[in-house]
Amino acid sequence: MVTSETELASEESTDQEKPKLALEVKVDEPSACQRHVTVTVSRDDIERYFKEAFDDLAPKAEVPGFRAGRAPRKLVESKFREQMSDQVKGSLLMDSVTQASEDCDFSAISEPDFDFEAIALPDEGPMTFEFDVEVRPNFDVPEWKGLKLERQVHEYSDEEIDKHLNTLLTRYGRVTTKESEAAAGDQVTLNITFKDGETTLSTVEGETVEIKPTLSFSNVNLEGFDELVLGAKAGDTKQTKVTISSEAENEDLRDKEVSVELEVTAVKRMDLPELTPTFLDKIGGFEDEDELREAVRQELERQLDYHQQRGIRQQITAVLTQDAGWELPPDLLRRQGGREMERAVLELRSSGFADDVIRQHQNQLRQNSLASTQRALKEHFILERIAEENEIDAEPEDFDNEIRMIAQQGQESPRRVRARLEKRGQMDALRNQIIERKVIDLITAEATFSDTPFEPQKDDTVAIDHAVGGEQEEELPEAKYGGDAEALKTAGDRS
Repeated sequence: MVTSETELASEESTDQEKPKLALEVKVDEPSACQRHVTVTVSRDDIERYFKEAFDDLAPKAEVPGFRAGRAPRKLVESKFREQMSDQVKGSLLMDSVTQASEDCDFSAISEPDFDFEAIALPDEGPMTFEFDVEVRPNFDVPEWKGLKLERQVHEYSDEEIDKHLNTLLTRYGRVTTKESEAAAGDQVTLNITFKDGETTLSTVEGETVEIKPTLSFSNVNLEGFDELVLGAKAGDTKQTKVTISSEAENEDLRDKEVSVELEVTAVKRMDLPELTPTFLDKIGGFEDEDELREAVRQELERQLDYHQQRGIRQQITAVLTQDAGWELPPDLLRRQGGREMERAVLELRSSGFADDVIRQHQNQLRQNSLASTQRALKEHFILERIAEENEIDAEPEDFDNEIRMIAQQGQESPRRVRARLEKRGQMDALRNQIIERKVIDLITAEATFSDTPFEPQKDDTVAIDHAVGGEQEEELPEAKYGGDAEALKTAGDRS
């Protein structure tokens, strides 16, 4: 096919880069992670953008008395200039913010904060506007090669496998109501009332929980829960006090002591199912008890791998952040806290932890939101810089693998998991997780290791997704893994 000179010229014109704006930019640094930017756009650039807008409009403009696209240029500009002003202003703002960010060499971590309606596009002279933006702080990348690290190792005993198997089997157990007193290992159904003086703050009704030393809520822990309810019968009421977290969403309740009333409405016992051939086949097609126990062992080893990687990461980031003395604004931490929660939950999901474990972790993060988010952000900034310097990025197949893992744990299709992540805006959190893991792998490849015994965490907390002040908490995404023998069977088949 022959291409005309006119077509070639048009293609060359299209491929040419848009001329840079002649900007005057002033940047103030209120803190390590904040920039206040003042931008002045020249009159020549404003007129150039108007010209480009009218070049596009003129061939299709409809003016009374003229055929479409045939009206004189000056008439079109006069008639439509006011209508084109918002379009030109929007294009100028977008292009000038992008150029200013690139020219000033800062990495934005949030959208620029400015009021579009409050910015005026003048009829004469330059346009000046200001915006605030949160940025990654400037720092020297710490030395990360040749670190000496410890790796936690553990061989699971038969007793530990039995304990984890019993936890799994509670999903299929039969709950019966007891007339006798609550004993260790029992469950209690509670109505819980939180009060500040005579004012009721919030209530929980009909919540059934296992008796453990700590009852966790999203902004407070009730320690000694087991001592409080052991020996109780249906109809008994217990009283105690708790102190709300200093980072509770409700500022008026932070660090405040409030009263707790627990009404025991039922005491229950969990009877685990017998491992008959019929039951083993029903829950996952297991041939015998040994095959089920092997799947449980693989589940525990998968979770051990999470703890190993988490321990290694904590050692690495402790070294990398020891000189990261820059303070992060509290407003930034509160906004980014949700992202840290998303990242943590996704990581626990892909490692096969059950909902109750994830809920405990969520409540722990909420109660220490600012500190945990500040630590996580500092780690992310440094790991991101190392990723950039080593050209590490998340590839499409990385997303596919992560989504497939989450789907397998929840017994869902990868397409459904991806759609849910995209709808919730969690793909960025997944990307950060992938990149950070790749950087940790890069650092560990250059490190030397010594083995240290792994101490399994105590199973002493039961969690309820409830905020004492009545704040609305984000619902925990549904997942079936961690208590699902069929998923364990699938995992065993893949090994």
